Amino acid sequence: MTHDHFRPGDQVVVLKGVAGGELWGDAMTVVTPSWHTPTDEDGWRLRDPNGGQQTFVTAHPRYLVHLSRRCADCLVYLRALEDHLIPKFADAGTVIDCGWYSTTSLNQLVHIADARGGR
Repeated sequence: MTHDHFRPGDQVVVLKGVAGGELWGDAMTVVTPSWHTPTDEDGWRLRDPNGGQQTFVTAHPRYLVHLSRRCADCLVYLRALEDHLIPKFADAGTVIDCGWYSTTSLNQLVHIADARGGR
């Protein structure tokens, strides 16, 4: 997904794993553009409506999928992830956190593929 794909106010999910034969993740609201330090690219500041330790995080747009509207790009991406991941965990019968993301000291959500030392 590109930066321009999202807008402030959009409801999104950061997919984290598989549970009961479905993908699951953290639902958040897009707040404002924000520099994503781990990738050195434009990102989005997100708000977790449940609060918690990281009420606000910055994420790269490729980490996000729309919840608030059914757009073709997000549906294609979601379907590809489902086709790839759900069969791998079909027999698990539990909630699987795939460990794709961590949060930096600057409240930047970073995917393991984007993590770089010291960032």
